[in-house]
Parts: sequence; structure tokens; C-alpha cells
Amino acid sequence: MSEIKSPLSATPTESSLFLRRADFATLAEALDYAAQGETGANFYSGGGKLVAVLPYRELRQQALTLARRLLSLGLQRGSRVAVVADTNPDFLRFFFACQYSGLVPVALPAAVNLGGHAAYVAKLRGLLRGCSASVAVSSEDFSRFLDEAADGMGLAFVGTPAAFEALPETDAELKCSGPDEISYLQYTSGSTGFPRGVIITQRTVMANLFGVVNHGIDMRADDRCVSWLPFYHDMGLVGCMLALVATQRSIDYIDTRDFAMRPRRWLELMSRTRASIAFSPPFGYELCSRRIRAEDVARYDLSAWRVAGIGAEPIRAETLKRFADLLAPAGFDPLAFVPSYGMAESSLAISFMPLRHGVVVDWIDADDLAENLRATPVESGKGAGFVRCGVAMPGHEVEIRDDRDNALPDFHVGLIKVRGPSVMSGYFELPEETRQALSPDGWLDTGDIGYLVDGNIVVTGRHKDMLIINGRNIWPQDIERIVERQPELRSLDASAFSVAGPQGDEIAVVVVQCNITDSAVLDILTRRLHREIHEEIGIGCIIEFVPRHTLPRTSSGKLSRSGTKVDFLRRREQEAKQFQLAASAVNEAAVTMPDIPRLIDSRAIKAGADISGAVQTTRSRNPAA
Repeated sequence: MSEIKSPLSATPTESSLFLRRADFATLAEALDYAAQGETGANFYSGGGKLVAVLPYRELRQQALTLARRLLSLGLQRGSRVAVVADTNPDFLRFFFACQYSGLVPVALPAAVNLGGHAAYVAKLRGLLRGCSASVAVSSEDFSRFLDEAADGMGLAFVGTPAAFEALPETDAELKCSGPDEISYLQYTSGSTGFPRGVIITQRTVMANLFGVVNHGIDMRADDRCVSWLPFYHDMGLVGCMLALVATQRSIDYIDTRDFAMRPRRWLELMSRTRASIAFSPPFGYELCSRRIRAEDVARYDLSAWRVAGIGAEPIRAETLKRFADLLAPAGFDPLAFVPSYGMAESSLAISFMPLRHGVVVDWIDADDLAENLRATPVESGKGAGFVRCGVAMPGHEVEIRDDRDNALPDFHVGLIKVRGPSVMSGYFELPEETRQALSPDGWLDTGDIGYLVDGNIVVTGRHKDMLIINGRNIWPQDIERIVERQPELRSLDASAFSVAGPQGDEIAVVVVQCNITDSAVLDILTRRLHREIHEEIGIGCIIEFVPRHTLPRTSSGKLSRSGTKVDFLRRREQEAKQFQLAASAVNEAAVTMPDIPRLIDSRAIKAGADISGAVQTTRSRNPAA
């Protein structure tokens, strides 16, 4: 790959410092040590040009100056500083300025496409209110959105990083955040509801970092990382920023939006820098598999890539196999895959598969899983496949509990509970939500469902996402897999959930995004989906087709089934209103509109479907791109 020339020089891979693997009391202490070496963070444009270099030495100096400017605003210790977390050096400066001044940084999503201008502003406003921010910062690219979101909220300061340069520096002595003080607030992804601010103390995040770099990836002196992950996601913040500072390693960044448009830039940079570590949710590997051309692979050298971390959403073995097969000619080793399990409520990571084990799949009897919540092994390829996520990090405990909170043995499916030094102290200013998530003795209810086998965590789904149809437990991903394997569709094109039926029962719904405009082709696809869903899962299903890019995602890119359901019901409500108007126009004054689910089912009944297995196909709009 030809390197794009830049007058800047990236920080080196190796440091003159003795490698310390996150054995610090605080993040400020970690940066103090890293600043004595030569490594740091490097930022690349969408075209692959090095546009900014921030050695840890300079990061420390600039963070200290900024800390004094922040305190000149008269902020109280522990005040929240909300930063729209664009991929640039300013986020690192503000984050560590807070560490040095006893303030609390809060990363906000830098993703306007989360529903458009109005929706993004409303999202920012809700997040600012949720953390009771005193200061809000964004780059010029996001300033108009942030200004609008913060309008009338009475914040002490709202502006761009350049605006902070005009502030005076306080003469007061800086006092870093102590081990038991809040290091930062991390908003949850919001995949099953509105994001909540997770309280992460210095002690908590340092415990997690120690486990990640020692137990998870075994950080080495010659390691280098490349990341496209956003700083507002825990994997991007903790795994691909703080972990590198805490081990004095260099990292190369490309913007998340640039990766989405040109995923090859990630692989090109991995090849150019001889990077050995990179993390991604499964959809990042999937995007590469779809967009990277086979003829381009010959230009890459990925033989140095020893840790290809995976997490943040359900892991599909077939996705990783496609990626590995595509990039095998470039020297990518499938044994580099390291499936993991974690969440913001545990700082980042809970478990890792051992290095060099690759992807290990459990094949489970799907019927026994759905009917009895038992993970009964079957012959490879014959049942439902689930990827093992490894054993819990040292010092952490994992149990599977039933709905009465009794611990379950191996191969029995239940709620995943976690306890350990990485677990949050609670949700910020949400005592009831904290009480529901954390037991008095420190067990975190992850909200996930899964089972254990020889200490390995196997995640089968989200508790809130599970469908209960005719008394049976139905995993939404089982429906989604059937949809996404169709040749006309692709991964991440389906979102399944349930809605209430007229008798209080639950009816399955799957919303499918596609570019198909030919009604005959769409009808063939619809009939095939109905048949395969019924044959394999034994239920009827409402199928709605929408244009591509319609399915909502969280700020971290996860599929939001709850958001899809809200949008689906909103569209049905609009249909109901339109129906009422049409009925009035023909003088059908006696028509009374039922509630939305009843409307859906009445149409299914007219089509000759049984209520208990209502099947209806709707097209909310012409599903063209």
C-alpha cells in the first residue's frame, strides 16, 4: 500500500520506558508515567493522511493547562464536563484535564445521523440533563447542535476547544481525582431504552484496565493498536484509549465516519503501521467483508495482527469466518480472534477467550433451548450456534441465575450476574435503576441471558429482547438470522420484536430493510420468509419492509430493537389515522378505530390468518434506497 505523505511523523511503536501494565492507582498517574516516554496517539484523515500527532508527553502538558482553565470557571469538584467525543486530540485533552482537576468527563455521541438534526439535538439535550452537566464542549462540526441542545440549561460554559483558550488559568493547586472518586460517566448504549450514566471510579476503571491488558490481551512492548471505534463507546474509550495510555503504547485513529464510508482504511492502516491489536463489534468485520474487494487484499500485510478483539454485540461465527477467509491471503490468522463479553456497567470487559483459541462455537438444540432453557449440545451445524466468550477476568465472579435468583448449573440458561472490582457503583442520579441493577452484596444484573460451560460465558440474548409467543421463548436473533441469510438481504438488515395482540397475547414482528422495488420479487421473498420462519421456529410473523438505512441503531452502532418497535408502532399509528380520514371521507362515521396491534391483527384475519399466529406483510414505504 502506498503511504500518503505527511509532514508529521507518527509516534514510535516501542518506548524507552519499562512496560508497566496498568498497575497505577489512577488514570492521571498512568499518564504521568506514559508522558516520560515517546509514544502517543496519532490521527488520520479519511484519505489516510496523518493529520495530528499527540505524544503522551504533550497530552499531559496540555491537559494540565486546560485543567486550570476549567477550574477558572468556578466549577465545584465533581462537576460534569460533557464533551462531544469526536475522533480528535481535543477529546483526550479534555478527558485528562478532568482527571487532573477532580472534574468528571462525560463523552457524548458524535453521530448526527441518529435520526437527523432534531433527533440528535434532543438526544444531546437529554444526555446533558441526565448528567447535570456544568460545561459542554464540541468541535466546530458539532457546535451548532450542542448550542441548540444546551440553550436555556444554564451551563457555566458551552463552546469549542478554541473558546477555552481565551479563559484564564487558575492559580489554585490542582488536585487529581483520587482512587475512590468518580473518574468519568459512561453512558450505556441505550439498546433497550434511553442511555443511563454509569458511574466509574478511578479504582473501578484501573481494575478493569489491569484485567484487560494482563488477562485479556497480554500487552507487549512491541504492540501497537489501530482503532476506528468512537470515544463515546466503552470499547473505544477504555479498550482503545485508556488501555494504551496505561501501557504506554502508541495508537493510530481513524474517524468512525471515515471507517463507515471506507472500511479498507482500517486494514490499510493496520498494514502500514504493522499494528498487532484492534477491536471491533461484529458489524465492523461484517462491513469489511462486504466492502473489501478480493483484488485489494493482496496489498495488505496483516501478519502482525495478533489480537482481533470482538465484543459489544452478539457474535456470529459466520461473520468472522467470512472476514478471515477474505483476508487469509493478506496473512490474517483466524486464531487472532478474541471473543469477549462486557458492558459499560463493568467499565468494559468481563471475560475474554484465551489468546490463540480463536472462535469456539457451541451447537445447541434449539427446541430444548426455547422450551426448557437448556443448552443441550448437538452435532456441529445441526442446531443453534453460540460463540463462547471466555472465562471471567481474575477477581471477578459470574453466575447464571433463574427468575427466583437461584444459581444454575452449567448448560442451564438464565440471567447473567457479575460481581467484581470492575463493576460500577451505580447509575448517576438514578437510585431506583441502580437498585434494580445492583444487589446489596454487589451482584450486577447484566440484563443478558446465557449459560456457563466450564467457566466460559455463552451469551444467548438480551432479557428485555426475548419474545414470548404462545408460551414459548423465542430469541429475536433466530428470526433475524433466517431473514439475513436470504440472498437478497444481508447481515444487520432485520430487527425482530413482539407487539401486544388483541387478546393480550404477543405477536412476533420483524422489520426488514432492503432496496427491492420489484413487487414480484418482494412477494416471492415474503412467502419464502413466512415459510422458513414457520418451518424452523413454528410461529407466524408480521413482516414489514422499509427502505435501507431505516433501522435505528444506538450511538455505538448496536441494533436498537426497542427503537425499531417504537418506529414500527408509530408508522402503524399513522396508518390508522390515514384510515380514519379515508373512512370519514366516504361517510363511514360508524367506523371506530381499534388500537394499533388490533389494527394489525384485523388485517391478518382478513387475509385468512389465525390470531395466534398472525402473519401480515406490510410495506411502510417503497423500500428503495
